[in-house]
Amino acid sequence: MENAWLLIIPLSITILLCFFTFSNQNKPHKPKRLPPNPPILTALLNPSFVRNRPITTLHGGGGAFSSSRTVILISDHALTHKALIHHAAAFADRPKPTSANHHHHLTINSASHGPLWRLLRRNLTSEILSPSKIKSYAHARKWVLDVLLDDLKSQSETNNAVTVDHTFRHAMFRLLMMMCFGENPDKATVRAVEAAQRDMIACTVRLNARGLWPRLLFKKRWREFLNISRAQQDLLLPLIRERKNHKHNSSFGYVDSLFKIEIQENGVVRRLDEDEMVSLCAEFLQGGTDTTSATLQWVMANVVKHPHVQAKLFEEIASVVRERERVNEEDLPRMRYVKAVVLEGLRRHPPLQFGLPHAVSEEVSVGGYVIPRNATVRFAVAEMGWDEKVWEEPMEFRPERFMKGGEAEGVDITGGGDFKMMPFGVGRRVCPGLGIAMLHLEYFVANLVRVFEWKVLEGEGVDLSEKVEFTAVMKKPLKAMILVRK
Repeated sequence: MENAWLLIIPLSITILLCFFTFSNQNKPHKPKRLPPNPPILTALLNPSFVRNRPITTLHGGGGAFSSSRTVILISDHALTHKALIHHAAAFADRPKPTSANHHHHLTINSASHGPLWRLLRRNLTSEILSPSKIKSYAHARKWVLDVLLDDLKSQSETNNAVTVDHTFRHAMFRLLMMMCFGENPDKATVRAVEAAQRDMIACTVRLNARGLWPRLLFKKRWREFLNISRAQQDLLLPLIRERKNHKHNSSFGYVDSLFKIEIQENGVVRRLDEDEMVSLCAEFLQGGTDTTSATLQWVMANVVKHPHVQAKLFEEIASVVRERERVNEEDLPRMRYVKAVVLEGLRRHPPLQFGLPHAVSEEVSVGGYVIPRNATVRFAVAEMGWDEKVWEEPMEFRPERFMKGGEAEGVDITGGGDFKMMPFGVGRRVCPGLGIAMLHLEYFVANLVRVFEWKVLEGEGVDLSEKVEFTAVMKKPLKAMILVRK
């Protein structure tokens, strides 16, 4: 017990010094209303407060804001709208990357708000995510759908059941590989790149969770990260080089657009180097895979759990496609309930529960609170989707809320109009892939229900418990019985 005080005393002194340093550095000329901080005793009793500067959520009496020194969490709809829409420029930056995120890393998501970010984002949206370009990949979506349906049939015939998590993820990853490289790499290459991507994500999350100096304090983990990074480069670079050095008759891919980018830097024009291309391709593959496959599994889990939802889905789908075996993309605008089911899945199970962090470039007042310059701000995406003041019975899966007469009829998930939810973020950093993500989700959900009848496995049930990896995923992956519809 006496030895414990040897640890508590210096820890207490360190925290108090940090507290007074922060107070002095931010001392205003006149009183300012800062978001509430947790009591200093909370910091003393919670070691993770010092290690990671975590967000302390203060519900109820804590109000819509909660913060810990430089990290602020906003969970209120109106304040979020004011911050990200009315003060869009001030909230458009990203925090400085950690060691793991910074290593050979140039991505659109992590780039500082400025000319380079605008150039990279404009390239992605115009060259890959414009309506005409999205339509040009219809053949890839159809091919991946056929492979997915065959995989599920094979699983069902072998095991009398399907476990969908890896199957869904591999299908989405294969689709993104085709969009990235303009062709369909062989299955072994796809599997190898997919495994490397998973290893990289897991290792990055572990390193970021261990503090600011992983290369100094966690050398073994850092070496592991470097090895995985090299393995990822060894897999992606040949694909990039082969695409660059040879003309192809196949579809235009994201990597093709990267070869044309010209960056103005210190008065000199340069091209992207290979490390930067690897990072941007890896970001493209990850961004369109994990969030979409996780949401697809959540949606189908609720379809299995709620037979009346599945029956209503199938009725709508059958009324549109009639005798056809597949749902075409052109059919989707007529399937309002399919869209409602997808939106309800995104509301109830958002893949990123706190979104990506924003950095404040200038001091700004939001709802009477002063957000200091350089603060990191996160938005409670999940809490906004579960807010009882906005949603009726928010923890219930009820797609009808998005239909005519529901509390979310005509909801705008881009942040305009009646702001209720933000599964893709809002403001200047809204996910550029919002449109294609919704297309993929609606297209695959509609076809999975059109082709198969989904049933709960006897004695299994559907467990909607979650765990957080890179995204919020099912703790117990969906396992169900499927029957081919006649």
